[in-house]
Amino acid sequence: MSETTLSTTRPPGEIWITMESATEPFWEAAKHDRLVAPRCKACGLFRFPPTPFCPNDQSQEVDWVDLEGGQIFSFSIVRGLPDQPDDVLVPAVVEFANAPTVHLVSNVVDADPDAIEIGQAVDVDFIPIADGWKLPVFRLADA
Repeated sequence: MSETTLSTTRPPGEIWITMESATEPFWEAAKHDRLVAPRCKACGLFRFPPTPFCPNDQSQEVDWVDLEGGQIFSFSIVRGLPDQPDDVLVPAVVEFANAPTVHLVSNVVDADPDAIEIGQAVDVDFIPIADGWKLPVFRLADA
């Protein structure tokens, strides 16, 4: 019987982020193990990815809401990269029960790639990356 290779991500020290004023609160929250999305104070529309103005009413006022109830909306299995030939990455689009228009792309980690399914519940976790930041990743909730 062969051993299953669990899903992973790029080596954390090789993951760098870029930030602007509209995305800084997202990354600051992640640094403190919180996953958030901006919601317009005026009309209630979630604006993700974060933008300086609401596309619905151009308001700049925003509440940062903690995201809950993640589940896999879509995913792909990537078996090996040129510099990581033995690794398996599972980039996934995750949606949230309390923010149905928010779709976040990140990796599902520490999972058997062949056991991942659309609609499966996931929990957010945070891994340290370059420059002291943290990246949200997902783990299967029933694992």
